[in-house]
Amino acid sequence: MSKPKIIVIGAGPSGMFAAGEAAKMGADVTILEKKRLPGIKLRITGKGRCNLTNIAPIPQFIERFGKNGKFLRQAFHSFFSQDVARIFTEMGVDIQTERGGRVFPNGNDAPAVADALVEWTKQQGVKIITEASVIELLIDGNKIVSVKTDKKIFNADRVILATGGASYPVTGSTGDGYKFAKLMGHSIIPIRPALVPLEVKGDIAERLDKLHLKNINARVFADGKKTGEKFGELFFRSKTLAGPIILSLSRNIVDQINDKVKNIIFTIDLKPALDHKQLDARLLREFQANTKVPINIILQKLLPMQLIQICLDETNIPDDLPGSQITADDRKNLRLWLKDFKMEIKGYRPFKEAIITQGGVNTKEIFPKTMESKFVSGLYIAGELLDVNGDTGGYNLQASFSTGWLAGHSAALSCLTT
Repeated sequence: MSKPKIIVIGAGPSGMFAAGEAAKMGADVTILEKKRLPGIKLRITGKGRCNLTNIAPIPQFIERFGKNGKFLRQAFHSFFSQDVARIFTEMGVDIQTERGGRVFPNGNDAPAVADALVEWTKQQGVKIITEASVIELLIDGNKIVSVKTDKKIFNADRVILATGGASYPVTGSTGDGYKFAKLMGHSIIPIRPALVPLEVKGDIAERLDKLHLKNINARVFADGKKTGEKFGELFFRSKTLAGPIILSLSRNIVDQINDKVKNIIFTIDLKPALDHKQLDARLLREFQANTKVPINIILQKLLPMQLIQICLDETNIPDDLPGSQITADDRKNLRLWLKDFKMEIKGYRPFKEAIITQGGVNTKEIFPKTMESKFVSGLYIAGELLDVNGDTGGYNLQASFSTGWLAGHSAALSCLTT
């Protein structure tokens, strides 16, 4: 009896885990990848360090994905972070857990992780065909039967669509999967960049280029209402705001911009460890101890050099004013600025600079226990194509691994038990 044939479209994290699991269960599995090299996006993830997963428990994981997080519950219960750690360890990839529960390979070498995953996939018996562009999914009635590429037609008992989203299109994630899913009858929640740098009004970001701020608290206000808050680090790069805080907050900010919210204010508490009373006492001590020293020198004890002139410009204090001449009003203005450094957000960067994609295939149209389409029998959809997106910290890659593994397991199981 011949093995059931499963075609996986896309050699990314979800596609390779789907293929490897399906092959382990006894299916004849082929991956079709349009790029020359499998796992291109995985090779650059986490700034080349590859944040594989996170040790947070499932309820916390689900919270990190917002309103659609519950869709992932079955996938996480089927295949989770400990399973990812076990498989990568079996591949020979040593892992380590860092601050925030983030799990990385010991060598911080994303290309090596991708190579190990490709080799593991092949060891399961999977055939990977590169430079094979899918043109069409062919169905008979409501059942998937084959995949047409620019090279040939591949017959299939089951097909797993795992082409990735639209972020970093140079890696091959150009949104093809949304087109195929839509042609199969699925609705696509409008896609937009997520975990993406933000643009601010004025020249502040340009003046602060390369500044890195740590241990600060940031809040977002949309038309006067607080809509987000994060503690951690951020940095200014190429006239934009970036870094962990920004990437996490950007998910909501992108939608606010697209919803035409007129006034989006990003505010930074530069001294979150001090309340207003403590900070005022600290400022008073500095000025009393430096009566003849210009304020731009005194502030070097409180701020990075790049921020000092902006602080003085926005508080209307002359940069050569000595400590003895700082008034109570000056001190109050400084205190308020240090606790509430404001910038107005005007936009966000394009898909080519986004880590992941928001939007995608409507999860209401996918069976969460199997990842199979509710519209086309034998079609499974996994990974970033789905309308689920989470915070930074290993959450999104785990979702790709989990949904991919579940799709592969379910596709093979359905073939082998019918």
